[in-house]
Amino acid sequence: MQVIRGQDFERLELPASVLTIGNFDGVHRGHRQIIAQAGLLAADRNIPVVVLTFEPHPLGVVGSRQSPPRLTLPDEKTAQLIRAGADITVVADSTPALLGLTPEDFIDRVVVPRFHPTHVVEGASFGFGRGRKGTTGLLGQLGRTRGFETFVVEPVRLQVECHETVLVSSSLIRKLLQDGWVHRAELCLGRPYTLVGTVGTGAQRGAGLGFPTANIECAGQLVPGEGVYSGKANLGHEAYPAAVSIGTAPTFGGTVRCVEAHLLDFDGDLRSRPIRLDFHRPLRAQRKFASKEDLIEQITQDVAQVRRLYAERTGVVHTG
Repeated sequence: MQVIRGQDFERLELPASVLTIGNFDGVHRGHRQIIAQAGLLAADRNIPVVVLTFEPHPLGVVGSRQSPPRLTLPDEKTAQLIRAGADITVVADSTPALLGLTPEDFIDRVVVPRFHPTHVVEGASFGFGRGRKGTTGLLGQLGRTRGFETFVVEPVRLQVECHETVLVSSSLIRKLLQDGWVHRAELCLGRPYTLVGTVGTGAQRGAGLGFPTANIECAGQLVPGEGVYSGKANLGHEAYPAAVSIGTAPTFGGTVRCVEAHLLDFDGDLRSRPIRLDFHRPLRAQRKFASKEDLIEQITQDVAQVRRLYAERTGVVHTG
């Protein structure tokens, strides 16, 4: 398991590989199916599975569109790619020169001399080269004259609860999260959606209510829609059930959107500690309460629900 970045990419020349190329934001079920297929082809030939990805997102470098909010930060993405089966993950710098190559030049200057692939494995919607003009059809044509085969993997289709069958994609997962459907996003990801951040200093309102919260600083990553969620807080090797509130604290007239987590049964100082928040289920919408007492009563119910859902999910009972 190896990660190659920056100048090491410029000097890279592998004798052989099974290669897949893409942004892989989220490393969802569809991505993992592609990597799994690459693994089958690589195992037959005793060569590595190589994933080529790009940082930052190409849309933020070329074109008029803004890059979409990220599901996975760079280190998290490479870790997930390795878990999915990548032997070597190559993170190329998204430079205008690299992204401006024609599809043919991208294959001739990058793919063949640096990776010498026996196969390139992609999803049906894969695009490559300047303006993503290259298609899987063109990839197949180029491969036949450059010495590699193209293997196109069918997309993953899921029935997300009562909804019709949908194609799993990063854009679908972003929409589900923005709408607060974190449990449906989990189905598509194959794991809970995770915010990675550091505990900052908040307004300390939770402690005054009897429910101290950690204010999570998580710049650069998509934050689910406003609401209250059940989840899990990971502090190194320790894990705690968590009630997570995303919103502006309307009862107190707040205007800044914050991510706050109450860790059940935790006693200690969390400030400046790294934290990972897994989102399990939406509990309720944010709303303004008539009194502090009404808010405390609702939070008490939220915490009880988090405790029950966590026990059902993990078999671990936190009694408080």
